[in-house]
Amino acid sequence: MSEEDKQETSSIGQTLHDARVKKGFTIDDLQKNTKIQKRYLIAIDENKFDELPGDFYVRAFVKQYADAVGLDGNELLKQFDATLPDTQNPEYVDKVSEDKIATRTAQRKVDDRNTTIRRYIPVTVISVAVVLVIVVIWFAAAKSSKNSQQTNISSSSSSVSVSGSSSSSASSSSKKQVKKTTTKKKTTANNTTIKSTAASTDGGTYTVTTKKAASELKITTSAKAWVSVNANSSNVYQASQDANASHTVKLPSNTTSATLNLGNATSTKLSINGKAVKLTGTSQVQNITFNFSK
Repeated sequence: MSEEDKQETSSIGQTLHDARVKKGFTIDDLQKNTKIQKRYLIAIDENKFDELPGDFYVRAFVKQYADAVGLDGNELLKQFDATLPDTQNPEYVDKVSEDKIATRTAQRKVDDRNTTIRRYIPVTVISVAVVLVIVVIWFAAAKSSKNSQQTNISSSSSSVSVSGSSSSSASSSSKKQVKKTTTKKKTTANNTTIKSTAASTDGGTYTVTTKKAASELKITTSAKAWVSVNANSSNVYQASQDANASHTVKLPSNTTSATLNLGNATSTKLSINGKAVKLTGTSQVQNITFNFSK
């Protein structure tokens, strides 16, 4: 890069820094608004573009920064187009920082623990129900036997008959309970609807109506793409996915809003609880917001 290009590129960071200060935003405020990591925002302010994940993200992050502080991101990119990296063949980061790895590892442990708990809860509930039914039947049979005026042999025969009938009833009740639980799960999975409420070239906002306690967000990439997911403003997933890769993010049960930052949206497909999301934006970098309601 020539000395003239360096000076012109440097003015991008200074321009963005001055606009941020004028708006009264701190770096932390900007991180919350753009979902861009703090260290990358500081690097842009200081014109240290080599510290960003790759050439592609120089343009993407500069545009998001500019839009967030009241500047026209597209105009700023056009102004410095000759000095910014070409995005036709974007250079993606091949490794994730240690803090990302730690976050994802911790999240996987929580997900695994929750999955194990959910796996055993139905079995435990059914077992308790069956035991309660058997106890009730036993008390009923004992009371009936006590009040019977028949002979011991007749009473014994009657008890066996009642027990056999009761066992059949308990088995039938258990099967009905399992069938009811299965039907309920299928119905819940099919009761998810997704509606677009706001659309733009840079992303969109959707309302997700579902009866599921915890929704699942599936991210599929046909080319290498950077993805960040925040649930209720807390980061739950962030990674650079390979081509033809798929990852399912299990959102917390109390999630009311989820925000996605897609670095290669045209090569990314999303679905929630098995329902495909039709992305309305056309930009390569998009911000997607999902608002959940029951």
